[in-house]
Amino acid sequence: MDNHRIKLRVMGLSYSQLQSGAHILILAEVNGPRRIPVVIGSPEAQSIAIKIEGIIPPRPVTHDLFASFVHAFGVSLKEVFIYKFEDGIFSSEMTFTDGERTVVLDARTSDAIAIAMRVKCSIYTTPEIIEETGFLMEVVPAEQNNLNEPNNDSDENLNDEGDDNVRLPRPENYTIEELERTLNQLIDREDYEEASKIKAILDRKRNKLNTNE
Repeated sequence: MDNHRIKLRVMGLSYSQLQSGAHILILAEVNGPRRIPVVIGSPEAQSIAIKIEGIIPPRPVTHDLFASFVHAFGVSLKEVFIYKFEDGIFSSEMTFTDGERTVVLDARTSDAIAIAMRVKCSIYTTPEIIEETGFLMEVVPAEQNNLNEPNNDSDENLNDEGDDNVRLPRPENYTIEELERTLNQLIDREDYEEASKIKAILDRKRNKLNTNE
């Protein structure tokens, strides 16, 4: 292993407070306290979210198709390397091999990580990028961790209906059956970003139910 590289793992997703329609992918230093925030678009966020939450879409998304394609031709992705950060943009390389040849391709970091999650390959970066972009995240209890969860205040505003101020039930107040039905409807519509939020709530309710039994 190259001692001048640092291994990363996908920690979660959050909404960007600065850029409308964008999301923040949080990469965590393996065996270390630092985190890297990567701004990504909504399609890539949805693709990553369905892997984080273990959602199986009825039809493969683009990153699923790519992973299946390389596997079908006996090619494997060895690693993703985030090698540069310049003007607010991370640059990445993907190293492929068929056992005889090794090919390195340039890729958008969001695409590279979405594919890496599907083939379970390692993600690396440099100490310099960690120093320049990394931050320390305070460890909080799981129930207080709002990565990949909607902001409560924002959700309440979204649930207000017109001048009559009718408030729809919040997903947290749905029954398990209602959450399962909602999840299936979102998957059918291929709204994987919202589906990942519903599944996170559903998993918490199921875990709480199992704990109380």
